[in-house]
Amino acid sequence: MAFSKDFIWGVAGASYQVEGAWNEDGKGPSIWDTYTHSRQSPVKQHDTGDIACDHYHHMKEDVALLKELGVKAYRFSISWSRVIPDGFGEVNPKGLAFYSDLVDELLANGVEPMITLYHWDLPQAIHDRGGWLNPDIVTWFERYTKIIVDALSDRVKYWITINEPQIFIGLGCYTGVHAPFLKLCDRDVILMSKHVFLAHGHAVRTIREYAKQSSKIGFAPTGPTFIPDNESAEAIEEARKKSFAFNPDGYLFSNSWWADPICLGKFPDGAKEFFGDLIPDFTEEEWSIIRSPLDFYGCNIYNASRDETDIAATDAKNGLVGEPITAINWPITPDALYWSARFFYERYQLPVLITENGCANTDYVFLDGKVHDPQRIDYTTRYLRGYYRASKENIPLVGYIYWSFMDNFEWGIGYSARFGLVHVNYQTQVRTIKDSGYWYRDVIASNGEIIWKE
Repeated sequence: MAFSKDFIWGVAGASYQVEGAWNEDGKGPSIWDTYTHSRQSPVKQHDTGDIACDHYHHMKEDVALLKELGVKAYRFSISWSRVIPDGFGEVNPKGLAFYSDLVDELLANGVEPMITLYHWDLPQAIHDRGGWLNPDIVTWFERYTKIIVDALSDRVKYWITINEPQIFIGLGCYTGVHAPFLKLCDRDVILMSKHVFLAHGHAVRTIREYAKQSSKIGFAPTGPTFIPDNESAEAIEEARKKSFAFNPDGYLFSNSWWADPICLGKFPDGAKEFFGDLIPDFTEEEWSIIRSPLDFYGCNIYNASRDETDIAATDAKNGLVGEPITAINWPITPDALYWSARFFYERYQLPVLITENGCANTDYVFLDGKVHDPQRIDYTTRYLRGYYRASKENIPLVGYIYWSFMDNFEWGIGYSARFGLVHVNYQTQVRTIKDSGYWYRDVIASNGEIIWKE
């Protein structure tokens, strides 16, 4: 029982979380640079991404590890302010060269580059001009996309426009637990949403028009997947409705708020009735831009949801009493990959790519010099089995991207969580492939067949 022959097995990372070199070679500051440096930073232990995994200086070593893991694709993000220090002005040649060199190194080692254009690290200079509240950000993002496409599309085929708007708008600008740590009103975040939709759409059109080879394009939202209590038609329909429901108290964290406009060309049912004139009136041309055709639906899925009143919750309060949890209290709900793939495909009619899924664990180097992490192997086995069920039911699956390639800076919780297949000693920058990394290598080599072996 294997996945399709063209199934993509990959791993992921993101610029601010791994690169370090926060102020080197002409890079401008991002909001994460600025606000993690502030005395008021709520990040755990006041951690920053100043050094992180120092991937900027260890790039070739890291790509060699990707080759050793046997992965088919590496999903990474571009630091907008490394390429354009202020986000809208002059291009930084050294910043662009880093990503060009990374792409070359990946291809030389048989790894497909998969680029995410925006993974939360907004240039500070753009934030100072209003950030996602400023309509000019659509033009700035379009220009940034064009610069990256011109430089890299001769070698890059897979593109993801934006990662998790639920988080960088919802947690960053509404609840205030991620940079830039704002608590704005509905009026402002709905306007921000408008600009995210248009920025995404213009980026898709830019890639289609200027890419130097045929491209595969998607975006990577997160959002709640509800699992039915049983597999009766009634229970399944109830879970499906909950997974796409409009909830005025949690709309920014929902699936439908972000994906319905992009994939269906409309706001979710109930949004206009509740918010009235706050909902933007798009022209037909704007809706056409927002709905620019995609090749896949990316989704970041870690666990299922159960609480309709708090769909932003990911921790144990969203689980059942005594349910297994990860090291950061996220419930372990393997069927989430099956139901998310099924529900998203039924609603949006796009092939599904799991762009993130992974397990936070309490990993360390044992006395034998190895990192033993059986919980992660068990977790991933269970989730992949659920995902395979979707494949068996002929739901088109593009691939599976494990989060993350290596331990890194995990945003608001700093370095307290380790998701990686590769352990990183942050003091010495020594990398150690974990047992799960070698196991994942075998999963890839068998195209998933070994997940059925005890």
